[in-house]
Amino acid sequence: MPEAAIDYLPLLAELQHRFHSSIPADLDVAIPTCGDWTATELVQHLADVHRWAAGMARGVNEWEEGPTEGFANYYEACARLLRETLAEVGPDAPAKTLVGPGPASFWHRRQVHETLIHLHDLRTPLALGLDGVPAEVWADGVEEVVSMFYPRQVTLGRTEPVPYPVEFVASDIGTRWQLGDGAPVATVTAPARELDLFLWGRIGLAHVTTAGDESKLAEALTRKLTP
Repeated sequence: MPEAAIDYLPLLAELQHRFHSSIPADLDVAIPTCGDWTATELVQHLADVHRWAAGMARGVNEWEEGPTEGFANYYEACARLLRETLAEVGPDAPAKTLVGPGPASFWHRRQVHETLIHLHDLRTPLALGLDGVPAEVWADGVEEVVSMFYPRQVTLGRTEPVPYPVEFVASDIGTRWQLGDGAPVATVTAPARELDLFLWGRIGLAHVTTAGDESKLAEALTRKLTP
């Protein structure tokens, strides 16, 4: 599946606004999908990532920890910095990416999906839900995992290649992806949203439908597909 025709920058602005608007007054709220993090760590993390990505879009790889208070304002400032940087440098500017030198447009897509997954993380324990994101956007997140993150994980030695090929099917839009070569031994089917969340470890097998060799599927899914 080729990269989707998504207008990433307006979508990024929308998702960032929703994230900022969802930051609770009580930052001690637990975020179960992020281990032992509270909202404090999640908000600071996404703000730090936005600031780092803005630097990467300019060809500078520098990571700095943010402040220890004023997290909502810090997030808003970093989100704005990222948007302004991406708009200023343009999509074709030379940049540093997660897979080597490439265009700044890499960060348009990457930061949309970074924000989307963490928006899910933030809103879920607050019982806010996450509606209004088109299936094609979630499917683009699946594509990013399959075509960029998984191969990168293997290249960096963070995981072994999947031992058996597995097919993923978005039941709502009919798109298919495959990890591994050859005829798939199993299929994982769900709406694109659930597939994306599943690949990022946000939901488990109870939220998808599987078919085929269950033992081989289980072994394949032990591989760490994302960072």
